[in-house]
Amino acid sequence: MPKVSVIIPVYNAQKYLKEALDSVLNQSLKSIEVICIDDGSIDNSFNILNEYSLKDNRIKIFKQENKGAGAARNFALNQSKGKYIYFMDADDILDTNALKQFYKISEENSLDFLIFQAINYNEEKSTYYNIPIYLMDDLINDKVFSFDELDDNIFKINVTAWSKFYNKDYLLKIGAIFPEGVIFEDNLFFWKTMFHAKRILFYKKCLYIHRIHLKSSTRLCDERFIDTIKINNLIVQEFINEGYFDKYKKELFNKKVMLTSVRYRTVHEDFKKYFYEKIVEDFTKILNHEYYDDFRDSLGEINTLRFENAILSKNFKEYDLKSQYIELKRENREILKENNSLKRQINKLNKKNKQLLSSKSWKITKIFRRN
Repeated sequence: MPKVSVIIPVYNAQKYLKEALDSVLNQSLKSIEVICIDDGSIDNSFNILNEYSLKDNRIKIFKQENKGAGAARNFALNQSKGKYIYFMDADDILDTNALKQFYKISEENSLDFLIFQAINYNEEKSTYYNIPIYLMDDLINDKVFSFDELDDNIFKINVTAWSKFYNKDYLLKIGAIFPEGVIFEDNLFFWKTMFHAKRILFYKKCLYIHRIHLKSSTRLCDERFIDTIKINNLIVQEFINEGYFDKYKKELFNKKVMLTSVRYRTVHEDFKKYFYEKIVEDFTKILNHEYYDDFRDSLGEINTLRFENAILSKNFKEYDLKSQYIELKRENREILKENNSLKRQINKLNKKNKQLLSSKSWKITKIFRRN
């Protein structure tokens, strides 16, 4: 039995696939299997997979019609034989010592899953950059913890599947599967795996390069972005089913409105009107829902404006203009907040500088500074 099953959904990834496969096959941990699911690619991806499978018998390839990453991962999970599961994207790069480290730590601590850090790589600009949600610096320590110990920090964790190293028995025990036929599928899977976890560990090592490029599924910004509405509602329902809704409803409601707004702003212009109609349809249902009062009371000022804009706007053009105004208002507040923070830091530094200049040691060493 292999120690780790690496699962890679592949869709039109010919440009990056070899680099991704090389980073996995060259792992210092050799006891692995690599399950690649070609999700109906129309480029040379499947031929590349065949080429690699002939060179390394640890690679298992399967082909399916285009169903999305969720369906591909679910199929591969059923085929897997490893003690641990690692989900990787076909356009990213894994550090060659990553799996060995993940396996060792997971074994030593009997983990349900491990969470680790990652860095972004911008393909167009050829630059690496960090974002806080991939580093999670405020959360990282050396202690094993459970979901219930996280409290509000649960919303500060990166939800991507590729930033986790899972114990397969744990996934099977809780019946964790990805939603199929939608994008943003990582979000719901993340919450399903979090609720029941008793042994989680943050690992402060950046061992994954997440490639940002125009053809990645969450960068195409097409009509599939509307899936965010369905995913957000499924997440709320999952919290209800697991008995955590009352505790986290404020964060859930604000996150729902915020994410809907973020996706609307980034979707291609050709799909904005359709997206707007779906937002209105979704938000209108809330007006008549039993939790409407809780919903309104939970929203912050900006999210209240976003919600009211969707409900009260007479048409798409009005909604779009008001949305731009609301986001400018939000950005202005963030700039002012950052500016005030910088002012406080400057004041602290000036105070320390004055203390230093007036100190006895500074006065005594004055003669040496003249020379």
